[in-house]
Amino acid sequence: MGVGCCRNPLLLLAVLVLAARLGHFQRWEGFQEKSTSETNMNSTLQFFIEKYNNASNDTYLFQVDKLLQSQMQLTTGVEYMVTVKISRTKCKRNSTTKNSCPIQSKNKLKKSFICDFLMYTVPWMNYYQLWNNSCLEA
Repeated sequence: MGVGCCRNPLLLLAVLVLAARLGHFQRWEGFQEKSTSETNMNSTLQFFIEKYNNASNDTYLFQVDKLLQSQMQLTTGVEYMVTVKISRTKCKRNSTTKNSCPIQSKNKLKKSFICDFLMYTVPWMNYYQLWNNSCLEA
């Protein structure tokens, strides 16, 4: 008896369309705007700035100065599309006080960038992967 409904593709199609209209299929929502509160993003931002500083040839370290925009999407983990302002600090690369570095105040040494990055994380496994990033001088 159950095989008969599959023999009529129009009936099967009508049932699938009706089910989709009624919302019985879970849909991926895509990227959703998130509040720009850093509390939800600390580990993601920390991972990004560590990667940036490791790749940079600058004498001084940079730190996230301001979170400008963040969007997230749930997949098999969490994907973030983020825009941040990063600024040069007073701490040199070999500094042991990396966590408490003030932003550079001398005009000659001030430097800031606006960076966009896409990151994939599986927070419950402490896994982070930077997929893409680009920075332009601010």
